[in-house]
Amino acid sequence: MTRVFSGVKPTGHLTLGNYLGAMRQWAAEDQHRSDALFCVVDLHALTVDHDPARVRRLSRQAASLLLAAGLDPELCTVFVQSHVDEHARLSYVLECVATDGEMRRMIQYKEKAARERERGGSVRLSLLTYPVLMAADILAYGTDEVPVGHDQTQHVELARDLAVRFNQRYGHTFVVPKATNPAVAARVMNLQEPASKMGKSDDVGPGIVYVLDEPDVVRKKVMRAVTDSGREVVYDRAARPGLANLLEILAACTGGEPAELAEAYDAYGALKKDVAEAVVEVLRPLRKRHQELCADPGYVEGVLRDGAEKARAMARPTVDAAYRAIGLLPPVADTVVNAAR
Repeated sequence: MTRVFSGVKPTGHLTLGNYLGAMRQWAAEDQHRSDALFCVVDLHALTVDHDPARVRRLSRQAASLLLAAGLDPELCTVFVQSHVDEHARLSYVLECVATDGEMRRMIQYKEKAARERERGGSVRLSLLTYPVLMAADILAYGTDEVPVGHDQTQHVELARDLAVRFNQRYGHTFVVPKATNPAVAARVMNLQEPASKMGKSDDVGPGIVYVLDEPDVVRKKVMRAVTDSGREVVYDRAARPGLANLLEILAACTGGEPAELAEAYDAYGALKKDVAEAVVEVLRPLRKRHQELCADPGYVEGVLRDGAEKARAMARPTVDAAYRAIGLLPPVADTVVNAAR
């Protein structure tokens, strides 16, 4: 069976983009057709300045939202990254295979490092090396497919390169994964800045729709969305990015095609109204289920505990094999037991 791994980073409240571009597909398709693991990658949230209490709070919220989106612990494994030591264990080994040049070519590193410097802050070493940790997240589980947005595809390519390099140097150890991207809404853009992704790390802003926004807040944000010059409603991502973003959101919510949906409108106002109502309706069951889960924290904690146990059992053999392959001695207790045999 195909093994799938993906995750969400608790650096901010999850957005409409996270739901349409990833979580909904995980629940509707990936958990049913594969041996799937979905993870709150909390270690990645430490690469920039952060409030520890907020990271813990957002990690719990992200886990609850994954379940609210429809992930079923009977069908897939849901867990928190830091609860499984094998991620950090394998990350260092892969750092010994990766190169400085590869890290500095990562587009997200360049962008995030530039923002940190603009704010007068220093750039943490972990921001440079976290793509290796992401590769460890993937490779530890023998992952075949990684469903990600287009902006994360470069990181999956790095995981592929490291897997191939390690296998060639030290013997076949890792499955070489591939990235898969959803056809529609793979990258929902900011409603006020349609050239930028609707990122959860942007904190607040009228261009970001959060999955837990109240319906009236969603409507207000969509109705204020930036469109483009001109009056004709056409789908053209290059020339009309603001309008294209609205049409893609509507398509993702209703199951239509952006270009075909555009033909039904002759005014921006009507389109925005329909987009707003479509978003409200698609988020309604998610918000309702999240409220139910918040009232039962023991259930969520149990899912995460059991998920970490399952994930640990899956990852440990691969990580132990990588340690042996690269030249590390097994623990003394294991050596004594093997010698006795």
